Amino acid sequence: MQTNGSSLGTEAATLTEAFRATARRYADRVAVRTKGDELCLTWGALLERSDALAGGLAALGVGRGDAVALMLSNRPEFHLADLAAMTLGATPFSIYQTYAPAQIAYVIGDAGARVAIVEQQYLERLLEARRELADLDHVIVIDHPPPEDAGPPAEAGVLDLAEVEGSNPGFEAAASSAAVGAEDVATLIYTSGTTGPPKGVELTHRNLIAAANAAHRVLAFPEGSRVISWLPAAHVAERVAHHYLPLVRGLEVTCCPDPRQVLSYLPEVRPYWFFAVPRIWEKLKSGLETMISGLSPEQRTATEAAVTAAVERVRLQQRGEPVPAELEAEVAAADAETFAGWRGMLGLDQVAAIHVGAAPTPVAVLEFFHAIGLPVAELWGMSETCGVGTVNPIDAVRIGTVGPPLDGVELTLAADDGEVLMRGAVVMAGYRHRPRETAEAIDADGWLHTGDVGTIDADGYLTIVDRKKELIINAAGKNMSPANIEAAVKSSSPLIGWACVIGDGRRYNTALVVLDADFAPAWAAQHGLEAATLAGLAEEPSLVAAVADAVDRANAGLARVEQVKKFTIVAGDWLPGGDELTPTMKLKRKPIAEKYAGAIDAMYQQGRF
Repeated sequence: MQTNGSSLGTEAATLTEAFRATARRYADRVAVRTKGDELCLTWGALLERSDALAGGLAALGVGRGDAVALMLSNRPEFHLADLAAMTLGATPFSIYQTYAPAQIAYVIGDAGARVAIVEQQYLERLLEARRELADLDHVIVIDHPPPEDAGPPAEAGVLDLAEVEGSNPGFEAAASSAAVGAEDVATLIYTSGTTGPPKGVELTHRNLIAAANAAHRVLAFPEGSRVISWLPAAHVAERVAHHYLPLVRGLEVTCCPDPRQVLSYLPEVRPYWFFAVPRIWEKLKSGLETMISGLSPEQRTATEAAVTAAVERVRLQQRGEPVPAELEAEVAAADAETFAGWRGMLGLDQVAAIHVGAAPTPVAVLEFFHAIGLPVAELWGMSETCGVGTVNPIDAVRIGTVGPPLDGVELTLAADDGEVLMRGAVVMAGYRHRPRETAEAIDADGWLHTGDVGTIDADGYLTIVDRKKELIINAAGKNMSPANIEAAVKSSSPLIGWACVIGDGRRYNTALVVLDADFAPAWAAQHGLEAATLAGLAEEPSLVAAVADAVDRANAGLARVEQVKKFTIVAGDWLPGGDELTPTMKLKRKPIAEKYAGAIDAMYQQGRF
């Protein structure tokens, strides 16, 4: 068993207490802003407005323990609405913006929300969902459509934010906030629902304060630290990293409403801490490789040699071996001449901590960024653990692991199958309205059965093998991790954007491959190909051959039984919230298997191995 402990952190018992303390301490500092400061709220202004909105919500009947639905993009009003609801002791929760009306109706109905706060662009879908929600009394719209796009006609119970905010001037916000208890449910995080209807994970103020404190002990945010809010607020990583941590530590949050634009925000914000999912780092690496490929032959050769040398230095350091003086000097020169410029160009020249999570990251991607002076570190957690559990320390990253447990977190492995078990203050109160599922997840001794299989080294660093339910067991009974195989395939070439390995119950492994939407067209142009779309490129013989070469390179590093024997390039792209990916870019394996059943079956009918 591995555990850590420390006392550093806020002494507040609730998020509402922490927020008011932060607002008093940093009243004149920026709390949340948009790019270019089109809307900018100081901590003092955020407190004043959230108190005014809390009073308006109270007048609508929202009280302690009530759920409040939020369907908002990453914008300052999300923080305003969430804090206002928390001030009442209510439970604000977010809905994925990609949800269809039936999905919206399900989560609002499960949560029991009587009030929803929504952005104009999602209003029509929410109102359609409302037809199935007899108890949803009020819908509050935070913005107005342009005159030429007035949207659906007004209906009963639909209010403007301005009508609600400040409508109850006698409301005692401070007293309401003080009445919030540590065991009150601060938010619900609905699971992705890829294996059934989403479950509402109940996270209490105690849970989230513990998570914020534990994260701060690792990251040690200095005053004035900057972060970018860009992931869906319905995902636990976004709420903790870019909402709860800032309100506890007084960080400055820049809101990025379109996640596809987050990389363009980096040069303006120059964040202190940047957290992203693996696909972002894969895209960044692909972009830099595209840039390198466009250099003159001499420059390209020199740059590729510099990266190779820097990667070798990283590998030596990771193995604990000395770095030869000549190699150290070569990398130092490359850093001064090239890599420092890249960091500045990306907007990551002031970053002190950079982390990746939510899915496995290819080792080659991590090595690349360490090599150019950006030590991206993996972390691990779940919705059920406030998104945290283990984190690689900034100064002691072990590539390929997700780090040791955070302070106050205990880890152990199940004796029979190596499932990771976790215990600590960050573990959820339970699943909403689901006592049986809660009892199945958390045993009598308080251990959360995470569903992940892992190993723990002598220093307490955890390595995740894969989700227990996603392990491939082939026809011969061999267990394999599809995530590890997919990581090898994706990292073998920037041409490959996504890979989904098939092989459960089969004689050999196959893969569905999706071309990278940025790199593949650039590669095609360099090679004089006429096809301009991903669908067209999927059938180009020279590109298919290049992908085949990449799969061969990936196979060279895999055990024979793990190797991908056949692949099919899928026409088009896979997008977050679509048929193939969750909103946080995890593979929906069962829907993928169903949608591409024909292509998968064809790979097993064309000859034998």
